[in-house]
Amino acid sequence: MNKDIEYYWVEDAAAGAVKALEILLETAAAAIAARNRFVLALSGGSTPGLLYQMLAKTHQDWSRWQLIYGDERCLPAEDPERTSTLVQQSWLNAVSFPPGNHHKAPAELGSDAAAQAYATDISALLPVDMALLGMGEDGHTASLFPGHIHPELAVVPVHNSPKPPADRISLSYSTLCEADTVCLLVIGTAKRDALQRWQQGEDLPVARVHGRQKTVLITDTRL
Repeated sequence: MNKDIEYYWVEDAAAGAVKALEILLETAAAAIAARNRFVLALSGGSTPGLLYQMLAKTHQDWSRWQLIYGDERCLPAEDPERTSTLVQQSWLNAVSFPPGNHHKAPAELGSDAAAQAYATDISALLPVDMALLGMGEDGHTASLFPGHIHPELAVVPVHNSPKPPADRISLSYSTLCEADTVCLLVIGTAKRDALQRWQQGEDLPVARVHGRQKTVLITDTRL
């Protein structure tokens, strides 16, 4: 693994969420001390879902937090498969979070219109302090898939995703790499092959994303 990546081995998803929570809260405290706000790019998935449940049990000044999305599926606004629905149900419904600080992607508009609208919405929040990301079995991260070429925009439309739904939006490589901290949560035996390929230097999407100050990998695979 790249020597510039902080690597943490954990036993399982719950332990991974605990470690991610520790890093996230440290990053939030530093950002708020420096700039009076913390901008977090969110990811979907079962392990981030555990992390969001843990966050809901902490006591924070949520008025200092700004939430955006690393990617989103082009589905109806309240669809249970959307990451914003996961975040709302597992975290925000349980705390007094300012609605205006939760920047949901308008992915129900379709990928092209949504990417344009979301780029405008979040422009004043970039660069983010921390991007929370996962990795798929093919080495994709956010909704940046192998073989796909995207324009250098802050938010890109994604068509023909190999995983349904076919249409999505995603923060671009350049936007993700402008994050101060990138934290990758990679849990599960199905992802071990892609992790090994990444470690061996294959040009996977996940290999192209790194934080300006820190890149963290939390995984249950020993490297």
